[in-house]
Amino acid sequence: MLLNRYSLLLLLLVGYLAIGTLPAAEPIDGDILLKGGTVFDGSGNPGLVGDVALRGNRIVAVGTFEVGEFRQVIDCNGLVVAPGFIDLHNHSDEQIVEPETRGCVNYLMQGCTTIVTGNCGFGPVNVAEYYSKINASGAGVNVAHLLPQGSLRADVMGLADRAPTDDELQRMRALAEQAMQDGAWGMTTGLIYVPGASTKTDELVEIAKVIAAHQGFYASHMRDEGTGLLGAVQETLEIGKQAQLPVHVSHFKSNGIEAWGLIRRAAEMIEQAQAEGQKVTADQYPYIASSTSLSAILFPRWVRAGGKEVMVKRLDDPEKSAEIRELVIETLKERGERAPVQIGRYKPKPNWVGRKVHEIAQAENRPAVDIVYEIVRNGDAGAISFGMNEEDVRFGMQLPWVATASDGRAYLPGADKPHPRSYGTFPRKIGHYAIQEKVIPLAKAIRSCSSLPAEILGLADRGWLQPGLIADIVVIDPQTLIDTAEFAAPHRYATGIKYVYIAGKPAVFDGVPTGALAGRALNRRDAKPDSTSDE
Repeated sequence: MLLNRYSLLLLLLVGYLAIGTLPAAEPIDGDILLKGGTVFDGSGNPGLVGDVALRGNRIVAVGTFEVGEFRQVIDCNGLVVAPGFIDLHNHSDEQIVEPETRGCVNYLMQGCTTIVTGNCGFGPVNVAEYYSKINASGAGVNVAHLLPQGSLRADVMGLADRAPTDDELQRMRALAEQAMQDGAWGMTTGLIYVPGASTKTDELVEIAKVIAAHQGFYASHMRDEGTGLLGAVQETLEIGKQAQLPVHVSHFKSNGIEAWGLIRRAAEMIEQAQAEGQKVTADQYPYIASSTSLSAILFPRWVRAGGKEVMVKRLDDPEKSAEIRELVIETLKERGERAPVQIGRYKPKPNWVGRKVHEIAQAENRPAVDIVYEIVRNGDAGAISFGMNEEDVRFGMQLPWVATASDGRAYLPGADKPHPRSYGTFPRKIGHYAIQEKVIPLAKAIRSCSSLPAEILGLADRGWLQPGLIADIVVIDPQTLIDTAEFAAPHRYATGIKYVYIAGKPAVFDGVPTGALAGRALNRRDAKPDSTSDE
């Protein structure tokens, strides 16, 4: 009985210390006090009513403490206070350094304070130069970068559909070494895209070994997310084993009607690897549709190999074109109206944007394959593929090792109709699936958006509400939090995001973006959990 009592007291003490609720010897003074909200510290534990104190760019107290003097007190009664959300899979590589979009407002209005770029194998290879551009003018959110293997390969080999020479491989390894020294957090691949699709497993392992030497991780848009999902997962696990580094599955899904349900078997494979000691995680966006180029959705790899110019030549070759047409016809037939493809962005014919391929074909009184050929010959189009199953999506988000991530980018509202995930991912996960549908507990949903991506990334000073960490914080109204972006009208900001702080500076105040550019490039080499210096 005595041992149990002492054990209980110890556990309570540890719990108090974890969220900073022990009464302070002296009153806590600071700049901003978030008062009386339900505080979720990001760990997945239930929220507790309390206060959060900010001083400079740091959190100085969380929970119940003696309140001293504060420059500003925000009444958070009835609101949720949580760590700022971290989008592990973002494609704002270009937009985050462009004056029009560097504010990343569509992500601030989701509660995001950090995005991760370089995904799917595309993005800047020169990390030092990229980080310098971000820091020169600031950004609306923080940016952590992953080395993109496809762009790395293109820098050395162009779009060649072959294995590298020994010299080329060593040049890629040297560039990877430089990228990690300059502060990249890991490496990504896009193994359905050119030139990533030309990369064999052994080549990936050799470059991944460089990443491993710097304690980075490997994230992959795998070779197959359809009926070949299990083989693609196996390759990812093998890369992790051989290179001895953590691996991460990007936008975890089973795509295509024939593949529905495979995500469960893929999860079993991953959990078996975890049980054997391997570090394996994934991310997911909470939608039943994906988005990429029309050619990547409808053409097999061999048609796209070598790049767009070579692909168009194949379409013009009488013999090859006939084969490709039959493949496209069969693919569209298999999809039918249960898994249609919608045009999201196509400059030559704006009236086709927002319409499904089969609908355009009917209106034009032409075969759907002709519509596809015309689009690809004219530079391709951004497209949305409705290929997933709602039950698979719900299953995936409940897995404790699956983080929330958008796979979107910074946007300004325009005439195109991109995937609504760029505006709604995080409020949809928390507002729709956690609060309304109760598919996942609110605390677990918040963890999937904050501390879990921080752990996957290796980011020690963000992702939790704890004294001493950087004050990246979101304050949510749980009664109104919801995504409003739809496939028919994607350029709509979410509701319910009341306040967003980045390093203690207000980026959203009372539901309105402030225009602050408080974000900066996050360099892996500067990440120290005990750092207390101002940023």
